[in-house]
Amino acid sequence: MINTYVALDLETTGLNPSRDRILEIGAVKIVEGEEQQVLSTLVNPGREVTPRIQELTGITNEMAATGMEYETAVGSLVEFCQDLPILGHNILFDYSFVKRAAVNHGLTFEKTGVDTLKIARKLLPDLEHRNLEYLCTYYGICQKQHHRAEEDARSAKCLYERLYQEFPGSPLELFDPVPLIYEAKKQSPITPAQKGYLNDLLKYHKIEIPVQVDSLMKNEASRIIDRIILEHGRILH
Repeated sequence: MINTYVALDLETTGLNPSRDRILEIGAVKIVEGEEQQVLSTLVNPGREVTPRIQELTGITNEMAATGMEYETAVGSLVEFCQDLPILGHNILFDYSFVKRAAVNHGLTFEKTGVDTLKIARKLLPDLEHRNLEYLCTYYGICQKQHHRAEEDARSAKCLYERLYQEFPGSPLELFDPVPLIYEAKKQSPITPAQKGYLNDLLKYHKIEIPVQVDSLMKNEASRIIDRIILEHGRILH
């Protein structure tokens, strides 16, 4: 078992790190078993928060708009984690979003990690569910807010400690960090030509899109332009 690490949880606008964005960061630095520092912030994702995500997290578009600027938030998290391992429930999900964003902004984020979901699957194969909320209820771990990043990061930390206590005869390597693998190639930002053409399309067809044009990557902009042309047609002179 490790006692120095960063417990990490993210709320995101969706499930795909190539298309979706970080919405909230919750990171709790644990040193020698004690909480030392916390990074907790909303992040402006540059796009609308869907009703489903608002319902799940309670984070509204108005709240997201007040969040930290995206590149600043990612840089702060990378710096906060330093060279420590990270811990979370289904940690590869969170890692993939941070690494994708880090690579896009020229930062390095190579990590080892501990996944409490993986541990629970190994030690509790007969449970009906093994999501974080269910396991916290099962073990009586208090959660004041479900699906909020800081609270879920702390819950993962508590679950890790509880599982170690509950299964003292388990192989120690089950609780040790392993290399996290997620391949991410840098995505280029929207080009000036794309930006100009997309804005012209939006103005010409009198439509709006649920994203900030400046926040788009090149491939995202291409998909949106193609979709608008398919649905509404090209600009006719």
